[in-house]
Amino acid sequence: MRWLVTGANGFVGRALVRQLLEHGLPGGRTLTQLAITDLALDDSPTDPRLLPLPGDLTQPNTWAPAFSTPLEGIFHLASVPGGTAEAQPTLARVVNLDATQSLLDHCRAQTERGCAPPRLVFASTIAVYGAALPPEVNDDTPAAPHMVYGAHKLMAEIAVAHASRRGWLDGVSLRLPGILVRPPAPTGQLSGFMSDFIRELSHGRPFTCPTSPGATTWASSLPNVIHNLLHAAVVDAKRLPPSRSLLLPTLRFSMAELAEAIGRVHAVPAAERVRWAPDERIEQLFGRFPPLRTFAAEHAGFVSDGDAETLVRQSLALA
Repeated sequence: MRWLVTGANGFVGRALVRQLLEHGLPGGRTLTQLAITDLALDDSPTDPRLLPLPGDLTQPNTWAPAFSTPLEGIFHLASVPGGTAEAQPTLARVVNLDATQSLLDHCRAQTERGCAPPRLVFASTIAVYGAALPPEVNDDTPAAPHMVYGAHKLMAEIAVAHASRRGWLDGVSLRLPGILVRPPAPTGQLSGFMSDFIRELSHGRPFTCPTSPGATTWASSLPNVIHNLLHAAVVDAKRLPPSRSLLLPTLRFSMAELAEAIGRVHAVPAAERVRWAPDERIEQLFGRFPPLRTFAAEHAGFVSDGDAETLVRQSLALA
């Protein structure tokens, strides 16, 4: 089995690569080679199954080495995320749309050479729903992206679904929620404060939160997201909706509830150490999430963390 991970040096990508090398794919499916690509990769890979392919995915010759031998599947994680996409929309378009279309073209070329269509697991985002959310979000909620990042991801979802219908690939797009906890580094993601919230309070340190205590959001732990990405690699296409896009099961909680869960898990007075300093833009983007229902994803076997305390425990497990 030969797979490719794009964005392999990112927060999710690094954890996914580790999991693939240590455990393979669900069902005991082992890897013979794992091609990984990003602008820069760690030096001297120690696992002989790794094929490092550092490079810029916006350049036409970057994809060729990954497809030199047929791929069984691809995890496409590479992107220009939210805040950076807003500040640099042209760069975001080139990476999020043009490079993705180039990937789809290579999948089509592989299939037209008589090889099996590869499974493509595309990392989309809940940002496709926009900022003005209805009282409940479910499988029938229309996408109405407000930010550049969400618009690009929705366009790519449509391209993945179209290519799947044509038989050029076998795609599934996962609308990922906020993922916790991200490392303390500048990533351009406006939701990064949630990772800082868990990290700082878990260590008993005070934290100034840019939302109100009642702000509600959706989030999943990194281990939970990795589990769902791996499940997407093997799930039967008959269990997927025609759109090939899924809103993943995830937790909804208020920031005050998250602080209380941190306190219970780590035995620290977390709720007492939060200073609430609401920022209207942050509150609007990340603090007004309604209840959600994810029947299609649950039917296909995808799962959430279960409860806030489990999310807190798992969120630092792979950090």
